[in-house]
Amino acid sequence: MNMENNRSDEIMDEEYGITEVNENTNKYLTFVSADLIYGIPIENVVEIITNPSITSLPMVPPFVEGIINLRGQIVPIIDIRQIMNKPENEDTSISCVIILEIGSISIGILVDTVLQVINATNKISEPPSKNLAFISGMTNLSDGSVMFCLDCDSLVSNK
Repeated sequence: MNMENNRSDEIMDEEYGITEVNENTNKYLTFVSADLIYGIPIENVVEIITNPSITSLPMVPPFVEGIINLRGQIVPIIDIRQIMNKPENEDTSISCVIILEIGSISIGILVDTVLQVINATNKISEPPSKNLAFISGMTNLSDGSVMFCLDCDSLVSNK
């Protein structure tokens, strides 16, 4: 009886065009910073803000760009370029902020350009160096480029 049910499910799947979801598929929001492609797990992304009004703060580390007021909530903004030891972005008119929710903490990351949401079905491999504290892995994208997976937990805990 169980085999008949499985066969019947397969026929229904074929008939209605249902495809089985790969358990290894993860959705990432991809963005560019300093000509490198990064990905953030989509479950951490709250929203994307273009042309943010960032208020600078005194006596903070260089990677803290400042804060924004997001509907009454103060959200710290960090610059991915500074964290990755890359030069500052000269053209700030194209920058945007990705607001993340990591546990109960809201944080914004300043990036050059947001690309798209992708399904990463490829295996995520270990980063090439253990010195990359904010990178949890990397994978090849369909266009041949490499995406570095940002480790959201370490963004909050280490800095």
